[in-house]
Amino acid sequence: MYISPIIQSKSMANKIIGREKELKIFNNITASDKAEFLAVYGRRRVGKTYLIYEHFKSQIAFSFSGSFEESMKVQLANFFREYLRFTKGQKETMMPTDWSTAFSYLTDYLYGLKAKPGQKVVVFIDEMPCLDTPRSGFVSALEYFWNQHGSKMNHVLLVACGSVASWMKKKLLKSKGGLYNRITRRIKLEPFNLHQTAAYCKHKNLKLSNYQIIHLYMVMGGIPFYLNEISSGKSVTQIINEVCFSTTGLLSDEYEQLYYSLFKNAANHIAIVETLAKHPYGLARNQLVKKSTLSDGGTFTRTINDLQESGFILKYQPFQKKQKDSIYRLIDLYSLFYLRFIKGNISELKNTWQLLSKENKFIAWSGYAFENICMLHTSQILKKLGLSGTFTQISSWHHKGNNEIPSAQIDLLIDRRDGVINLCEAKFSNKEYIITKEYATKLRRKRSVFEQVTKTKKSVVTTLITTYPAIQNNYFTEEVDSAVIMEDLFQL
Repeated sequence: MYISPIIQSKSMANKIIGREKELKIFNNITASDKAEFLAVYGRRRVGKTYLIYEHFKSQIAFSFSGSFEESMKVQLANFFREYLRFTKGQKETMMPTDWSTAFSYLTDYLYGLKAKPGQKVVVFIDEMPCLDTPRSGFVSALEYFWNQHGSKMNHVLLVACGSVASWMKKKLLKSKGGLYNRITRRIKLEPFNLHQTAAYCKHKNLKLSNYQIIHLYMVMGGIPFYLNEISSGKSVTQIINEVCFSTTGLLSDEYEQLYYSLFKNAANHIAIVETLAKHPYGLARNQLVKKSTLSDGGTFTRTINDLQESGFILKYQPFQKKQKDSIYRLIDLYSLFYLRFIKGNISELKNTWQLLSKENKFIAWSGYAFENICMLHTSQILKKLGLSGTFTQISSWHHKGNNEIPSAQIDLLIDRRDGVINLCEAKFSNKEYIITKEYATKLRRKRSVFEQVTKTKKSVVTTLITTYPAIQNNYFTEEVDSAVIMEDLFQL
């Protein structure tokens, strides 16, 4: 079961960290005077199960979880086992042979319960996508249960939870059948951002600077289950070596488990992930099909949708391009780190990461990983630039180059409704960044190429995003219009 990101002590009760927005929704549901159907989805290891159990633990009247790739018979047996436990064996005693009967048992049980003042009677079905096995009739049975009975029980909250986001959206949130528009609340649980990660580290009494937290974030992302492996009193290098490169480290063999526990035909998902890992700035769909050697068609579409909905890849539309020209980019930080460094380097050596981090490819990787972090924290960047209330579109831009105009690439571009475009340059460094004459020339040339090729009439400015503040020399003053530093990325 998921190990929660909590602080445990004699003087402090277990506390949910970094989920204030979700807790507010939970409180609104509890105060509701009608039946509620809550859908919670998000990638594996993000903390969905813990969040629900921890908040509603005193209100749960029934719960059970679907099992990955198990038969309908096994799933029903698991349902019945939990049914007997919650009813103390005082209700039905014969195992249901179909989901309609199972939900009939649940209906009769719920009608006999009353909620305490200010609470709901909670039914929690975890990993619901696993229950929708071929010809099981699970979805139609769920539809009948909710439409005929559950929606009329004002004291009931039904929580449906799942890691396969594409199934949750198709079968529940965007259902065209009997569950159309029946979900009353929805939560997509995202990984921690840097602010939440820092809060978690503080509550776990980890003495880490923002720079060290960013370093760990590049490896693990904001996945609470991974962050829970961090031990106090160790350096970042020791932590990464222990968690990622030792034979018993959690992240040493997490990669394939992650995908195979989520998706059927996971080999297709892994093929796309590993193809994108080799092309860090992304690929268009036709390029991705060709380089992954997968067949184009419905299966390929479902696969990339699975990865996109679950937060592993990011789809975005380049500046001045159409939807069909969209780019797919691998954004899962752990997968990127695993494929670049962990794979093939598992050992009992205590200095593996210390050695690997001195290689040249570490410098290239750290710069790219920092760019990904910036892409995941665009709201914080906009806030720092005073653009939170301005309509903006985030995109990228690339020019191949020709005999007349050289090539240029901009990975983060902010197109503003107020007539300005910010070309963002992200630079990861362990000290204050210095803009040299050579780099200033590069910035000026890139801006000029962008203006000439796009023919934009908007003002084009350069924004520098760095870990530590850049030295404000003459080159900085001439070429940089605004600056963002790592402390800004840690804001709410």
